Amino acid sequence: MYNPQLETFIKVADAGSFNKAADELYITPTAVIKQINSLEKSLDLVLFERTHRGLTLTNAGKSLYQDAKYIIGYCKDSIVRARNAMSEGENIIRIGSSPITPAQLLMQLWPKIQSKCPDIKFEIIPFENTPENAKEILGNLGKNIDVVGGIFDDTMLNLRKCKGLQLSREPFCCAVSIHHKLAGKDKLQISDLYGENLMLMHRGWSNYVDSLRDDIWQNHPQIHIVDFNFYDMSVFNKCENSNNVLLAFKGWGNVHPLLKVIPVEWEYSISYGLLHSPEPSKTVQRFLDAASSAIKTK
Repeated sequence: MYNPQLETFIKVADAGSFNKAADELYITPTAVIKQINSLEKSLDLVLFERTHRGLTLTNAGKSLYQDAKYIIGYCKDSIVRARNAMSEGENIIRIGSSPITPAQLLMQLWPKIQSKCPDIKFEIIPFENTPENAKEILGNLGKNIDVVGGIFDDTMLNLRKCKGLQLSREPFCCAVSIHHKLAGKDKLQISDLYGENLMLMHRGWSNYVDSLRDDIWQNHPQIHIVDFNFYDMSVFNKCENSNNVLLAFKGWGNVHPLLKVIPVEWEYSISYGLLHSPEPSKTVQRFLDAASSAIKTK
């Protein structure tokens, strides 16, 4: 469904060497070089700067690298959609799962949901949490993924053009490196964050985060706010590597093995629940109704 030379291109970019990429692909370096030369010629682009120290991506190469990963992932997802189309009529709920949106939290409710809908089965669909995937998946829920468990508010739902069923309110916590001076604490006071860099999603993503931001600016100027654009693994890595503090919630305790999620003594929280299409199918609606009922009987 796509030029297989794109996969070779990604391997070379990640390895920084034709020889290393060849080892991973189990082909000769000459074959790798021929593929990259052919790809550059067909696209009329120079993708790599070749020096005696190795390979580095040109600006064109950097642009293609991001898009190529998305293209390959999207093509693989299209096969999943085609297979799912063969199963139309079956009562299957396809649950999207990524490190940031783990399905395990939802699975805690599964026994109660299944008791109300014993004919419904579920299928876990893993995906990589990237800005492109978030926009594509959440904007098209019901196609290859029916529901995703995650945090949300009205601002985020409007941005992603989906709906949300609240299952709980989750207090904001802070994630820190296990080597951070605050890692020895089991609970934080807001004063513990004085002098720290606190990583927050940019203004406009969530009104709950914006309320916390305004409180900090007005009443706790000793805390330095660092904006970022998207929750993905690079943000968790930056938190650990930079010794910053990251706004998080307890469901992310297993996202990064070198981070500790710690509750904070404040009143800020956010909705956690099921993100779904504004017009869910009958099967998905039955699932949502069962989940809502299960919460009420907890």
